[in-house]
Amino acid sequence: MASFDLAQHPHRRFNPLTGDWLLVSPHRALRPWQGQQEAPDRSQRPAYDPTCYLCPGNTRANGSVNPQYDGTFVFDNDFAALTPDAPTGTVELGSLLRAEAESGVGRVICFSPRHDLTLPEMSTADIRRVVDVWADEFQTLGSRPDINYVQIFENKGQVMGCSNPHPHGQIWAQRTVPGDPAKETVQQEAYFQQHGRTLLTDYLEIELREQKRVVLENEHFVVLVPFWAAWPFETLVVPRRAVQDITQLTEAERDSFADAIRRLTIRYDNLFQTSFPYSAGLHQRPTDGQDHESWHLHMHFFPPLLRSATVRKFMVGYELLANPQRDITPEYATERLRDLPEVHYKQTMAQEPA
Repeated sequence: MASFDLAQHPHRRFNPLTGDWLLVSPHRALRPWQGQQEAPDRSQRPAYDPTCYLCPGNTRANGSVNPQYDGTFVFDNDFAALTPDAPTGTVELGSLLRAEAESGVGRVICFSPRHDLTLPEMSTADIRRVVDVWADEFQTLGSRPDINYVQIFENKGQVMGCSNPHPHGQIWAQRTVPGDPAKETVQQEAYFQQHGRTLLTDYLEIELREQKRVVLENEHFVVLVPFWAAWPFETLVVPRRAVQDITQLTEAERDSFADAIRRLTIRYDNLFQTSFPYSAGLHQRPTDGQDHESWHLHMHFFPPLLRSATVRKFMVGYELLANPQRDITPEYATERLRDLPEVHYKQTMAQEPA
């Protein structure tokens, strides 16, 4: 096996000023980029694009040919940020500069064979199949002895760094527990030890009582703008029942999860009548063999659009140097999202007389 090289192999670096770690994947500079080729109007995209490396039957950058899939399709990322065979090793320069080799697995999940769709334009049944894939992948990857955390996420839109407009998400599964899930583990464990209940169980009780920041509900899930939201229309999708990971959801709960995702993302698109960009992802228990009964599964949505499809908000200036800041309240964001219809704006426009 090759020796660990900071210039070539995935690793994490320690920041002694903050105590945080940063994942570095130098080999990713070779991956293809199609984001800038995306048409301004997503509705003009074809159902099948012969140049798209995620469409059924097409050839990917590494020469692999996609099957003629008609539902979801999962494969190992051809340009994964983490690799399972990465060399082990550490680099220490004095007492302050530290780096550790990091290993893991990168997977890509195509949500649909249709190149022209996004989650809000898919049926609840089709999104449910995505939920099932998330659960299967979490179970498979999380059971590996070299994987201690499984991060499932989606970047939607060029502005969020999406390299291909075909509906898809990713999984980065790795040896260590990354920063935000690690912090959430500490906070939830401390609360559970003190109160004997999960932090989000009690938080959800407050939000359901107040109804000021609840966007939508169904039988098993609640979607809300968190009291501490930093992004303009940030939301949290939380199951009413405290489960540690997605595999513990019942069949009915998985249906409700798919329903909540569809209804929320339709509202996002309807907000400014555009294909609304966001980064979204599941946070769930580490897969390090511990019980983690304090963990409560949830899904974050972080969208950058502020007042229109052209006015965006990113973490800059004070937010990068001090802490997040926002111009609109979570309550205002809730009202905007709550009042939107659950019929996608494209369907409404199609029904209008010419």
